Amino acid sequence: MKRRTATAALCAALLITATTTGAAVADGPHGGRHDGPPPREAAALTGTAELYRSAGDDITFTFDAHLAAEHGDDPLRATGTFEFSHYLNGEGARAEADVDCLLTGGDVAVVSGVITDSDLPGAEGRRVGVTVHDLGRHDRLGYSWAAMGSPSEGGELPRCVSSSPFEKVKKGTGDFHVVPWQPRL
Repeated sequence: MKRRTATAALCAALLITATTTGAAVADGPHGGRHDGPPPREAAALTGTAELYRSAGDDITFTFDAHLAAEHGDDPLRATGTFEFSHYLNGEGARAEADVDCLLTGGDVAVVSGVITDSDLPGAEGRRVGVTVHDLGRHDRLGYSWAAMGSPSEGGELPRCVSSSPFEKVKKGTGDFHVVPWQPRL
């Protein structure tokens, strides 16, 4: 009986210690005072999806673009990457770009970036832009090379320039998410 009592007392002591230690850690260094939630990022474009093409093209776009709260008045301070690929019958190319501008408004985002890695000859170092219309499961997308030609050709594209979102996302392949920009005006 003594052993059961000692075990129960030890378990109770450990439980009390764990509970009070956990509460102290959760409170942090300010003793439970919080200045409110951290500010949300000023803008963002995230997600992955494939585009629909009746010919069966394999076209994928992935975004991880963010404008931090402290840079909310300057869309040229956006960071992140985006990737895209286009293949048909085993032929095509892929590219990755570093974000250099992100503008969002409502459920539309325009992001641009400079291609840092690609298997398309002549594409590295060139700027491209992409537009996303976040419509839930029916997102749309457009890209600068629809009007400008291949990313490896043509003149220099300004930051945050793209085409209207004319392409449709293939059903069930993913979803894009836009966090709307709210600049101080």
